[in-house]
Amino acid sequence: MYLLYNQYAQLKLNQDIVDSPFIMQNFTKIGKKIVAIGRNFSEHAKELGNAVPTSPFFFLKPTSSYLLSGGEVEIPKGCVVNHEVELGVIIGKDGRDIRESEAMDYVEGYALGIDMTARNLQEVAKKKGLPWSAAKGFDTFTPIGEFIPKSEIKDPHDVNIWLKLNEEMKQNGTTKDMVFKIPTLIEHVSSIMKLERGDLILTGTPSGVGAIHPGQVITAGLNVSDKSLSTIKFSVVERVGLFEFKP
Repeated sequence: MYLLYNQYAQLKLNQDIVDSPFIMQNFTKIGKKIVAIGRNFSEHAKELGNAVPTSPFFFLKPTSSYLLSGGEVEIPKGCVVNHEVELGVIIGKDGRDIRESEAMDYVEGYALGIDMTARNLQEVAKKKGLPWSAAKGFDTFTPIGEFIPKSEIKDPHDVNIWLKLNEEMKQNGTTKDMVFKIPTLIEHVSSIMKLERGDLILTGTPSGVGAIHPGQVITAGLNVSDKSLSTIKFSVVERVGLFEFKP
């Protein structure tokens, strides 16, 4: 009986830990997927010569691509890598077929993220009608900031996100310019696949994307009403390994 009680108590403790809001600070460890929304800022779509979508579309990135602030973004051999700063939405509970009207109930918090893209690899894939997984999924290709509780951002559609290279401003936009708002994105994605606790939705990037190079330093930030809620910083290096892109 004593052994059974101890087992129950440990199971209860484990469940309490899982249910604790503090666990969301480790969303990069517990989340199962990164859902990245494409072309959700019209000016960004236009700068790359793409049409502005009439409905949301997304691609998936592996969680192994996460890189915490202070890390090194790796440029694979032969790749032209672009930065795309984004507001990330962190899902707080499992859901499927979530209605827009209930979508924000599934949001636990936010994070500042950067969607790195091997642009020349992506262009070749697009021309051949192939997936973007390789172009978006390299290790270190999702630099990410710390968890921001939902209560810290009253209106996620009024957030300033910016990115600098070597202290030169490259991207400086507002989430007011999203083509599709967060509830619409959650409804769309969850109508296709279940969203699970700890999953991250990257909501799109403003204009100003460009190439990064070894030796540069990337700094990005997220502000609400001129108050800084997140700042992240990364150095850029060459990737050492087997991969080499040869067009």
